[in-house]
Amino acid sequence: MVESLDHPSGLILANEGYSMVNNQSRTTESSVSFRQQTGLSPVEWLVTEELIPYEMALAAMERRVEEINLGNAAECVWLLEHPPLYTAGTSAKSEDLVNAGSYPVYDVGRGGQYTYHGPGQRVAYVMLDLKTRTKDVRLFVQALEQWLISTLEAFNIKGERREDRIGVWVTRPEKPKTFNGSVAEDKIAALGIRLRKWVTFHGISINVNPELAHFDGIVACGVKDHGVTSFEDLGHLTTLFDVDAALRSSFEEIFGPTVLGEVSGLIQTP
Repeated sequence: MVESLDHPSGLILANEGYSMVNNQSRTTESSVSFRQQTGLSPVEWLVTEELIPYEMALAAMERRVEEINLGNAAECVWLLEHPPLYTAGTSAKSEDLVNAGSYPVYDVGRGGQYTYHGPGQRVAYVMLDLKTRTKDVRLFVQALEQWLISTLEAFNIKGERREDRIGVWVTRPEKPKTFNGSVAEDKIAALGIRLRKWVTFHGISINVNPELAHFDGIVACGVKDHGVTSFEDLGHLTTLFDVDAALRSSFEEIFGPTVLGEVSGLIQTP
């Protein structure tokens, strides 16, 4: 989810969606490209198999963003899973934390409201230097959404944008209609980002086979009228490995080439 962004010049936007960013409407075109300038290093592609504590991931992102800004490290995308937890973005409302139970809640600097992370959900932290691409936050959000939509297409899942709410949604005609009579929709993927000197961090999450009941502890992304879903919930039984392969292929179509890297260079352990 994205409701606000920490921009080089301050806060850009804080509302329920990204209907307007940089005074321009979001588009629904599928031909989004956000490639870097020619001659630069490929994006480092990192995958961690074990569950990563949230504090460790946040510290690693902070260090890598600083190194990218200093010109000492390449851009990177880091794929991982977290243990069960909730995060509260800059627009989170206390009443939307319904029941945290035994799961920790982290206040974070990314845009958005409350969200859940846990096993079975693929998180991808995206650290790109928009100075070498396009200094357009609106277009970057579109590119992230298109990345998710293209990944879902590889599994014959139709993900869609919505003008009034961020993220990627699937229609659920088999479910009861909403209170206003519209077709039910569930969120399958979310995004929440922050920028520091035009380098992005935080990123996206896509529900493969998480425990969906864990989302009941919050009003996910502040959206009360729609639910959440996953590959498994939609009847698509697949593995994180297969989803990772689709994520990488779709990413390269939009953002350019990647090269497999070593996570040991990102994480600092005691």
